[in-house]
Amino acid sequence: MSSRPSDEELLAAWRAGDRRAGERLFERYYEPVARFFFNKTDAEAELIQQTFLACVEGAAKFRGEGSFRSYVFAIAYRQLCRHYRDRKGDRIDFTEVSVAAMEPSPSQAMVEGEELKLLLAGLRRIPVDCQVALELLYWEQLTTAEMAAVLEIPEGTVKSRLRRGRALLREAIEALAKSPDLAASTLLGIDTWASALRARAGLSGGPREK
Repeated sequence: MSSRPSDEELLAAWRAGDRRAGERLFERYYEPVARFFFNKTDAEAELIQQTFLACVEGAAKFRGEGSFRSYVFAIAYRQLCRHYRDRKGDRIDFTEVSVAAMEPSPSQAMVEGEELKLLLAGLRRIPVDCQVALELLYWEQLTTAEMAAVLEIPEGTVKSRLRRGRALLREAIEALAKSPDLAASTLLGIDTWASALRARAGLSGGPREK
């Protein structure tokens, strides 16, 4: 096995009984999963644990139809939806309700820069499904096909959700910004702020792949 094996190689080795391969696989995805729950809930640590437990329990059923990271994020998304429904009831419409409406004070890591703080606040003000789609695009750089697998919707719906999310995010940022210049610099630099967040290793102090 190479020094940087693929997800598929690690998964195959894990299924063959190599426990360390499984550990490496989950170390690889700890930080992406932590980012997924970051800025959405105050139960981040619990949901990370539940996500990886569900990954272990369902690994035998994963047939490789999509990427392993789509599989991981799909489980994380289902855990998030279940978490909100357990707190707020089953009749939540995630295409309309925002994180800010359900959890006014989600877990936060220290972030620097007015633009990044404004971007995170704006994301919390748009519908959950739009927030998830935009973050999977900007934070994790998933393809449209991968996002469709995660959210269990057609690729065309993913594209529509991204368009709607961008428009609503712009409105939220413009409403929250202290000045038009801050709103403009935040919107123009979304890729920069996304890179800054991706570079924040260990948002929750979890393990890293060795």
